[in-house]
Amino acid sequence: MPPFVAVQCISGPRHTRGTPPNVVETDPRTWLLLATGAMDFDAAVAAGRVSASGGRAGEVAHWLPIV
Repeated sequence: MPPFVAVQCISGPRHTRGTPPNVVETDPRTWLLLATGAMDFDAAVAAGRVSASGGRAGEVAHWLPIV
């Protein structure tokens, strides 16, 4: 439902229903800060601005920033 989105941005286990095993959640502003390199992923997690659950959820940090 806009303006929110769910994407699989790195390879991993495929899921078809229910809660996926590796989830990263954040608000739009924090995502933009992460994507542009204005905020560090680990710092955002420590500050409670990102929720990363699952064994591989933190791997998304490898791909940041994306610009």
